[in-house]
Amino acid sequence: MSRLYSFLLFTFLLFTLSTQAQSTSAADRWVDSVMKSLSKEQRIAQLMIVRLSQLDPKTRKPVFFTTQVTDLINKYNIGGLCLFQGSPADQATIINKLQSIAKTPLMMCIDAEWGVGMRLYEDVLPLPKQMMLGAMRDKQVVYDYGKLVAEQCKRLGLQVNYAPVVDVNNNPNNPVINDRSFGEDKYKVANFGIAYMKGMQDNGVMATAKHFPGHGDVATDSHYDLPVINKTMEELDSLELYPFKEIFNAGVGAVMVAHLYIPAIDKTKNRATSLSPANIKDLMRDKMGYQGLTFTDGLEMQGVQKYYPNGAASLQSLIAGNDMLCLPTDVPSTITAVKAAIKKKQLSWDDINMHCRKVLMAKYMYGLEKAKPIQLTNLTEDLNAGIEDMTRRVAQNAITLVRNEDKGLLPITTSLGKKGLAYVAIGITNDNAMTRRMKTELGAQVFFYDNNGSSQAIINNAKQFDKVIVGIH
Repeated sequence: MSRLYSFLLFTFLLFTLSTQAQSTSAADRWVDSVMKSLSKEQRIAQLMIVRLSQLDPKTRKPVFFTTQVTDLINKYNIGGLCLFQGSPADQATIINKLQSIAKTPLMMCIDAEWGVGMRLYEDVLPLPKQMMLGAMRDKQVVYDYGKLVAEQCKRLGLQVNYAPVVDVNNNPNNPVINDRSFGEDKYKVANFGIAYMKGMQDNGVMATAKHFPGHGDVATDSHYDLPVINKTMEELDSLELYPFKEIFNAGVGAVMVAHLYIPAIDKTKNRATSLSPANIKDLMRDKMGYQGLTFTDGLEMQGVQKYYPNGAASLQSLIAGNDMLCLPTDVPSTITAVKAAIKKKQLSWDDINMHCRKVLMAKYMYGLEKAKPIQLTNLTEDLNAGIEDMTRRVAQNAITLVRNEDKGLLPITTSLGKKGLAYVAIGITNDNAMTRRMKTELGAQVFFYDNNGSSQAIINNAKQFDKVIVGIH
């Protein structure tokens, strides 16, 4: 029996290795063939992700850059696009058109931390944010959440989601991370970040851990200026870097590098971590051993543009060792600047080829060698499928008792004393499921209150009872 088992095990391992070798060989063949079809300038352009739309500041309606993007695809063969605002049907129609004219399949990305509703909010419901997930204990819910986000992304023809956030939310004055983080516990941030990542990557969408090396302890928004973190390397290593170490080891496909000034990593004045070889090559690649795909944070942001304007940030990002430039301000000038830097020995064509191969391999691994057009039928309905159930599931798991110093307060029972229980329902004027359960299960007397009522009357009524529950609807 043991010989038969050993033989079967050997046969299985041989088959597995053979299958993996065939798959790797197929991927290499595809990457090699695409590389041969690209000019030197196109290999540079493959490293760029450009914006597809934005909100008009006056009308607050989405504006698509279809003409400009089409021109960039035809002239330079750019690497990919990042989705922002716009209806699902508009997005899908434009993506289908652009993929059909692209010489090399476009890597389609989105910043959808709480689902594609984060961007397509007029048509798709959002999921709860990461801080609410962090109030839960069950990692399985987070995994399933990631799976649902992956299904949304695939339905919309996307290969990469810029999520999860694995920044530790350790500064209450943080204006930009805040509820986008799982919380202030580095272990929960790491564990839940990995669960979210696996939920996506197990279901065919590349996850992106962000914002390396950690954007939690800032009081400045890097969209508007360059935040400064004055911590020692020991402090960074013990807190900010911990979730990144864990998610790197767990196999996250990509990482997004933040625009931060951290003198302990790089003392060069006003050099953001996204532009720093000390951060990317020395710390992330060499010391931490991460060799996956790297994206810069948006290069339109003032965290880099303030000190490296007019395409300088794009060039310095590549010199620092990044693979992909997210939202470079100008594609043709970046290509020109990179070629000039190669002549000056600041970069080499070997560097560009290495980055380009990584990008193409990611495209292959996430299905772009055989991508099909997005089907428009029931698109919005499909994107909304499962959101209500997941939102309810998260809410049920996230309800948290912050403090219960009066042991007679909770749990609430029907043994309340002579005066009984009052329920003050703020914001509604008629019974709903909550008020009906309060009445039937706890015998509560319900008082409705809206802005037209007298708050003093409510207070006077509530004083007649042993306990009062206030609900905001």
